[in-house]
This record gives sequence, C-alpha cells and structure tokens, in this order.
Amino acid sequence: MAGARIGLLERYRVRQSWLRKLEPHGVDAGSTLLIAALVLFLLFGVPSFLHAQTDCLSCHADKTLQDASGHSVGVDADNFHASIHGSLGCTDCHSSIKEYPHPDQPAAVKCETCHADQAAAIGSSVHAEASAHPCTSCHGDAHAIFPKSDTRSAVYPLNIPKTCGNCHGSEALATKYGLQNVYSAYMDSIHGYAVSKEGLLVAANCMSCHGSHGILSHKDPKSTTYRTNIPNTCGACHGGVKDEYLSGIHGKLLAEGNQKVPVCTDCHTAHAILQPTEADFRMQSTPICGSCHKDQLATYRDTFHSQLGLLGGYVETARCWDCHQAHRVLPASNPQSPVNQANLIKTCSRCHADANLSFVQYQPHANPHNRKLNPALYFVRLFMNVLLWGTLSFFTLHTLLWFIRAKKEQDKGGPAAEAKHD
Repeated sequence: MAGARIGLLERYRVRQSWLRKLEPHGVDAGSTLLIAALVLFLLFGVPSFLHAQTDCLSCHADKTLQDASGHSVGVDADNFHASIHGSLGCTDCHSSIKEYPHPDQPAAVKCETCHADQAAAIGSSVHAEASAHPCTSCHGDAHAIFPKSDTRSAVYPLNIPKTCGNCHGSEALATKYGLQNVYSAYMDSIHGYAVSKEGLLVAANCMSCHGSHGILSHKDPKSTTYRTNIPNTCGACHGGVKDEYLSGIHGKLLAEGNQKVPVCTDCHTAHAILQPTEADFRMQSTPICGSCHKDQLATYRDTFHSQLGLLGGYVETARCWDCHQAHRVLPASNPQSPVNQANLIKTCSRCHADANLSFVQYQPHANPHNRKLNPALYFVRLFMNVLLWGTLSFFTLHTLLWFIRAKKEQDKGGPAAEAKHD
C-alpha cells in the first residue's frame, strides 16, 4: 500500500510539471483549469475498485509473493481481470483489510456474502466438513474463477470429472474418508469416454447425477442418488428408458414402495457403466439378473442357451433381457410381454427365423426338480437317475463279490492249486 501511495504522489508531481511546461506555449488559464479538472477526474473519478486493484496488485501481482506461513498470495492480474470476479474491488471480498500494512493472516473470505444460497446448500451437504474452504476446492483459485460456460472453468462440463477426481481419484483421501475411488471407473465407462474422448457436453458427468452444491449421501431420501430417486435421476437424460422401466414390473413395484426391486445402478452400476452391446456387459448380464432371480438362473444354466454361452464365451446366445426385454419387464401373464404364450413365436424368431408353434414348446426355465410344474421332466429325470445309480450300484456290487470270491478261492487252493487249475 505504501508503495502504491508513493506511486500516486509521483504521478501527481509529473502531471503538475507537465502543466507548468504548457504555460510557455500559450495555454491560457481556462485551458489550464480544464486540464486540471481532467487530472482530478483521473485521480478521483475512476471507480474505486480500480484504485483498490491497482494498490493491491502493486504488491500481489508478484506471483512469488508469500505470506508469513509460506502460502502463495500472488495474483495473476491478467487472469483476475478476465475472471468472473474481475469487476470487483479487492476489499469487496477481503473486507477485513482496511489499511496497509494489513495483518499477515487476514480474516478468511466469506463467499456466502454474495453466494448465500450456494453456501447454505454446501453447509448441509456431504462436503460441509470436507475442506477448510470447499468453494475453492471445486472452483479453483478464487482470483481465476470463470463462468461454467467458459472452457477455462474448473466446473465446465468437460472439466468436472477431473475437478471431482482431485479428491475422488486420490487413494489417500479415499482411505482417509472411507470413499470409493470412482474416478478411474467413471473415466473407463461409456459416460467418461463420451466426455473425455468425444467431448460431448450432454454426456453425464459427476454433477449430472450428484448435483453441484447440495450433494447428499446416497442414504438420504432427498439425495438424487437415493435408491428410489435413481430412475428419475438417470431419466433426466434417458427419458425413453425411464418410461419403459416405470411401466414394467420393476418400476411399478418400486412406485409401491418395494425397495428390493432393481433400479438402474443395480444392473448398470453407478460409475463403471458399459455399453450394453459390448461383450463384457452381455457376459455379465445373466449373473446380474440371477442375483435376484436365483431359481431362474439355476434353470437357465441347464439350458442350451447357457451352455453355449459358457462354451468359449459365445456372446450372441440369448440372455435374460433378449427374451424378457431390458427395461419394460412384464410378467408372462401380461398380453404385452414378449414371453407371453401368444408372443413366443415372434420373440424366438428374432434369433430363430424358422420358429413355429412346435418350436416354442421349448421350456427355457424347465425345472426337473419341480414335480408339480414339470411332471414329465421330473419323472424322466427320476427314471434316468434310478437307471444310472442302479447300473453303477449293480456293477459295483458285482465287482466287489467277484473280488471276494476270487480271494476265497485263492486262499483255499493256494498257488499250487491255482497252477493246477490253469
């Protein structure tokens, strides 16, 4: 500040000297007064925040400047003037600084003075205690904050994954706060690929699902990632899929308050979301459905479809959602269900062009252990098991008796009798 004041006095002396030099050249008193008025305007009429910036930046423009604690207090003047805060005076934010020299550790800046709504949202969020200054943790240097529509902004849609990844991609912070390291999983997902490789602004980033300031725990019913809210959260982008899901049995049960039914993240996961047409997703889709439908998984694994899929990882064989649909899953009793008896020929003909009424008699979930549901298969299985075990038991007993007989004859006659017999 002292240096800035000296600079102002020096500029005033230069202007006075310049005015004196004009007098010998015929500049009259009126003109002199006009010029003096202009000088006074330049000194005192310029907005105060420009003076404040000039005064502060006379020291703080030095990027190597540090406070008593060794923290950098240098400001990039060009970035600051171009930032969203560039029109403010320094003391608008650093309101505790009234004069120079100021304290080595002035009072912390309170962003809530201007951003009350955002501060209130953060105060009740999971980030409330995550940092001494959560605002700059996400928005970056307070003197270089740009609008979210600016590519230089830390919260520009394409930059958000990296910004969040500063914490959620850190093993140290993940261990300290008991968090999952989700950054790498997201970046390898279909959403992360769309952001990082394709540069799609409409692709889902962290903020698309979790929000910005009022981020709540997924256990909080008001959170966008709370179980019952997930279909609406994902549906903000996937509207058609959301409608299909809500019209299916899973969506209807969820609306009735059944939280055990699957939602988007149960099948697709939250961060490591794969393209559904990828081989990796198709190969893991059946166990995903089977995690709830255990009986159906067991019977499916006995079928040709499953055996072919497991044999060399053949990915084109029918999976659960090839027959039941992926999102609008309906009971077989529903006339609109693809596995309703009236629709089976159409459903099977997607893969089997020659499917007919006889072909669709095939039972993909036949249970040979259920006598009531599949009596013929039950008795065939029972007969084959009895035949198998009967045959094995008979020959086991026959071999055992033959061995006992041979042993007795050997003991009775000895080696000589056995040789004579030969």
